[in-house]
Amino acid sequence: MKDIWQRLYEAARRVQKPRVISPFIEAGGVAAALVTKAGNIYVGVCIDTACTLGMCAERNAIANMITNGECEIDKIVAVMEDGSIGSPCGACREYMMQLSPDSGETEILTDYASRKTVRLKELIPDWWGSESFKR
Repeated sequence: MKDIWQRLYEAARRVQKPRVISPFIEAGGVAAALVTKAGNIYVGVCIDTACTLGMCAERNAIANMITNGECEIDKIVAVMEDGSIGSPCGACREYMMQLSPDSGETEILTDYASRKTVRLKELIPDWWGSESFKR
C-alpha cells in the first residue's frame, strides 16, 4: 500500500511535463501536489513567463484547491524536473501561511527517500500575520 507521500509524489510527477507554451511561457518544470485536511489531492505545475507574472507549482496546486472550495492543506510536496524534492519559495510559504490559522502545521516533504518533513511554521517562525487570525 502506498503511503501519502508516495501518492503525492506520483500525482505531481503525472502532471510534470516540461513544455514550451509560447515564445514567452514555459510550464511544468516543477510540479506540486497537496492533500487537504478533507483528504483531497490537488496538483499544479509551475508557469514561467517572460514578464515574471508566472506561478509556482505550489501556488498553482493551492489555486486548484481553492477553486474546488477548500483552503486547508495537510501536506504538500514540490518535485523538481530531475525528480528531486524542492522547498517552497518565500512567496509560496507566505501564501500558505495566509490560508488559515492552522497553516503553520502544514507538513512539507523535504526528502522523499527518508520521508523527512518540516512544518511550515518552522520555515516562517514568528509570522507577522498570526494576530489577525485571533480577531
